[in-house]
Amino acid sequence: MRVHICAVGRLRGGPEATLIQDYLTRFDRTGRALALGPAKVIEVEDKKNLGMQAEAVLLQRAIPKGALICTLDERGKTLTSPQFSQNLAKWRDGGRADVAFVIGGADGIDPAFRQTADFSLSFGTMVWPHMMVRVMLAEQLYRAASILAGSPYHRA
Repeated sequence: MRVHICAVGRLRGGPEATLIQDYLTRFDRTGRALALGPAKVIEVEDKKNLGMQAEAVLLQRAIPKGALICTLDERGKTLTSPQFSQNLAKWRDGGRADVAFVIGGADGIDPAFRQTADFSLSFGTMVWPHMMVRVMLAEQLYRAASILAGSPYHRA
């Protein structure tokens, strides 16, 4: 199952970009034998500053046809890392070829688009900067693949 991180905004070089690349490389290596990956980041940018609705249109265009859509939103479901890994496995085993993790811009995800998602995931009730959410998602993808592979990375 291919993984697409569809996000509003461009991530320039820096520590966040380095961390994301490191965790996604680890995910790709670990996930390959598990039929998970590759993972790629797709960035969209609302250059005219038209807001959440315009961002939603750009995000919808970036999502592969037929992909399971999982939004990252503080109103979503909070999962443990093992539960997240089980969801990934369930989606993969259910025949999904693609999963798209959607990260909105500074104002979040358009409510109408959010309602069309198959799943909504929360990293807690606090609001996180969208660039940090990318890092946390990349790490959790690697952690999920490690759990499914039986590696000792996750020590809970």
